[in-house]
Amino acid sequence: MTLGFALCGSYCTFSKIFPVMEVLAKENRVIPIFSDNVQKTGSRFGEPAQFYEKAFQITGVEPICSIAEAEPIGPKKLLDALVIAPCTGNTLAKLAHSIADTPVTMAAKSHLRNGRPVIVAVSTNDGLAGAAENIGRLLARKNYYFVPFGQDDPKNKPTSLVAHFDKIPETVELALRRMQIQPILV
Repeated sequence: MTLGFALCGSYCTFSKIFPVMEVLAKENRVIPIFSDNVQKTGSRFGEPAQFYEKAFQITGVEPICSIAEAEPIGPKKLLDALVIAPCTGNTLAKLAHSIADTPVTMAAKSHLRNGRPVIVAVSTNDGLAGAAENIGRLLARKNYYFVPFGQDDPKNKPTSLVAHFDKIPETVELALRRMQIQPILV
């Protein structure tokens, strides 16, 4: 099986994301896809070159880093499923409004033309505020499947949501059978 694994700029989650990518890469061909921010923005959690090297080391595949590289995903039917992890509030909004102006959103748009699953692992500080509407829109759409998520720090960040990234493999497995993992809210 071939999986796309798209990373967006919730850098604080990368220490949990890369081990999941490793698990998936042991049994599948995994093609990394990087948002513009992942490619260009460093943070206290690492630098773009480190992220690129880590993804390449895990998968043996150079990450897709442009809209032009992502566009053939659909026409060539390159993926069985696409994982977006972490999926930021910004990317949620773009997906919910069919905006394809980054490598990640173009990969999703292109992949969806084949009616294949997109697995969303949300990580956003406004999941119970501004991003809630976009989560709702995607939950109602065909071919979107959510990794179970919940509040990561209700006291200090009362509107923040983050996926249980360890549930990505199980979510992918069920999504390929057209089933949403339950419960979604954990």
